[in-house]
Order: sequence, then structure tokens, then C-alpha cells
Amino acid sequence: MIKFFKNIGPGSLVAAAFIGPGTVTVCTLAGVNFGFALLWAMVLSIFATIVLQEMAARLGIVSQKGLSEIIREEIKHPIVKGIALLLIVSAIVIGNAAYEAGNISGGALGLEAIVGDVIWKIGQLNLNIISLIIGVIAFVLLYIGNYKVLEKAFVFLVILMSVAFITTAILTKPNILDILKGIVIPVAPEDGILTVIALIGTTVVPYNLFLHASLAKTKWKSKEDLPIAKKDTLVAVILGGTVSMCIIIAASAIQKQTITNTADLALGLEPLFGSFAKYFLAIGLFAAGVTSAITAPLAAAFVASGCLGWEADLKSKKFKSVWMIIVVLGVVFSSIGFKSIEIIKFAQVANGLLLPVIAGFLLWVMNKSTVLGAYVNSKLQNVLGLIILVITIFLGLKGILSVFNVL
Repeated sequence: MIKFFKNIGPGSLVAAAFIGPGTVTVCTLAGVNFGFALLWAMVLSIFATIVLQEMAARLGIVSQKGLSEIIREEIKHPIVKGIALLLIVSAIVIGNAAYEAGNISGGALGLEAIVGDVIWKIGQLNLNIISLIIGVIAFVLLYIGNYKVLEKAFVFLVILMSVAFITTAILTKPNILDILKGIVIPVAPEDGILTVIALIGTTVVPYNLFLHASLAKTKWKSKEDLPIAKKDTLVAVILGGTVSMCIIIAASAIQKQTITNTADLALGLEPLFGSFAKYFLAIGLFAAGVTSAITAPLAAAFVASGCLGWEADLKSKKFKSVWMIIVVLGVVFSSIGFKSIEIIKFAQVANGLLLPVIAGFLLWVMNKSTVLGAYVNSKLQNVLGLIILVITIFLGLKGILSVFNVL
């Protein structure tokens, strides 16, 4: 057991990154609106995440480079390279700046469910103190610039979050046979396709591919560490996926009503097992917000550094400047009262649509022997990767068509 914990690596950060307030919100809405019917989408998401994240970790360990750095080096045509890097920076760096407000606001919703609103009035401006606290926690942990400190903090937060949400699901006493049916029988209600896209997009997070490759090369320096990295990815992603499924299961226990966030979910579950609902869900959401408030700026900094040719070092001034800007923007936007739930929902759907592009980049790189030598993808890995890519493209197109039909 001691050896296992010693070998825990970036997988915990990846799990923490995809179980953010966005995941909690989307899974809550999936459970409330469709019961156990979309659990299969989470299983598909977990499988896809394991396949793609294993590739990202292997890339980082073997090449000792980040994904964006390799794309910059391997695409030779200047125009294609420019478009690719612009797309990546737009999707990850700018996207994560938008995400950060949702991460911080979502985490604040957790504590607000217990302590209520804590507002500091400065003239006409109302600052949310809890958002500010989450921002400070993220800033301090990132500023320390020590990977081992980050890793330990994330292991603690992921365990805290897992216990909170798994306990919540167990206390609702779900029907096991109904859960198994939702897992093995794919059902896609017509009005649920955007929720399916959001569930996949909130789990198979594009920026996690960049984050995992960069952190894997920081944690492990030898190709002999590949089996450990694979196990780390498998355990962390399955745990993260289980937590997401538990949120859907807990939300399914609520009788149909208006649910917009996890605080509403706590109120809906309160008749089942009293005020404990509020505390378990509040702790889980707070942990989810803090972890994502750290990983989003961290991933953006790795991507920006790789695309612009900077040193991807936690202590580098340029590296720090990227995550600092994103954390500060997140605190400001969340404090002045942006509608966090709407931001999160929009960002999750956008993430699901952007995924095919990023996954395509990864598959391309994983087949370059000049980068990976004997560790390029096997035929099976390529087949699985292509299947995942086709599924995400199909879901993306369905999502776009659904939006136009609504309009």
C-alpha cells in the first residue's frame, strides 16, 4: 500500500481536473432529467479518457516533452503550424480563462450551501469572499511551484471529494439493477443529446491531454516507468468516473423539479437523509472547485509555454505569468457575479465539440516514430483511438444540429 501511494502520479491531477463544478453540474442535471439512463455515456467517457490519457502520459515520458511542444516542432508547414497553434491556444488558454470563473464560482457554491453568501461591499462593487478564498488557495499552491506539494494536495482533495459524493450516492439507496441497466443499455433521449455531449466533454477534457503529458515527464524520466504510469492513469480515471456516476445516481433520487446547481440538489435530497445531504455535497463541490481552479491555469501555462517555445517550468516567470493572469481573471469574474452555472454548461458543451480536434492531434503524434521510436501506438490503440475520435465527431455534429433545431 505504501509503495502504491508512493507511485501515485499525475493521474490524481487529471481526475481532479475533470471532476470540477462543471462535471458536478452536468452530472446533476443528467440525473435529475434522465435518471440512470445516461450512465452508459459516463462509462463510454471513462473508457475514452483511459485510452487517450494513457497516450498522453506515454508521450510525455518517452519524449520528455509536452504535447503542444511536440506539435510545434513536428508540424513543418508554417501556415498549418500557425493555424494549429492558434487553435490550441484559443481552445485551451483562452478557454481555461473562461473556465476559471466557473471553477471558482462552482467551488464557492459548495461553501455557500453551509455558510450562506459572504459578500464584501466596496462602493458599488460586491465581492464574493468565498470566491476570493478559493482564488488565494489556488494562487498559493501554484506559486510554491513544487510538483510534490501539488500532488499531495490533489491526492487529499480527490479522496475528500470521492468520499463525499460516493457517500451521498449510497445514502440514496439506489436500485442496483436499474443502475446496471443504465450502464449497459445505451439510450439517447432526443432532448438528451446535448447532455450526452456535455457528459463526454466534461470527462474527456482536451486540456487534460496537454496537462498529463507535461506532468508525466515531470514525474517520470525513464521508459521503465511506463507500466507505473499506465496503472496510475487507470486507477485515477476509474475513481474519477465512479465519482461522476455517483453524482448522477444521487441526483436521480430527486423527484422532478427545477435544479440549477448542487445547492438545489442538496435541498432535493434533504427529505431522504436530512441535513447531511447539504454537508456532504457542499464538501464535494468545494473540493471539486478548488482542484479545477488549480488545474485549469496550470494546463493553460503548460500549453502556452509549449506553443510559444518557453521553458515549461513551474518556477519560470513566463510560466507563472500565464496562470497568474487566469487565476486573477477567474477571481474577478466570479466575484462580480457572472452566472456561473450558464458559463459552466456552455463551456462543457464547447469542450465536447473541441475534443475531436485535440484528439486528432494526439493520435497523429502518437504514430510518429521520430518522436516515440518503438513506443508508437499499436494497431489496437490506433483502432480504439479512431473509434473514440469518430464517436466524438458524431456527437459534435449531432450537438450542432440540435442547437440549430432549437433555434
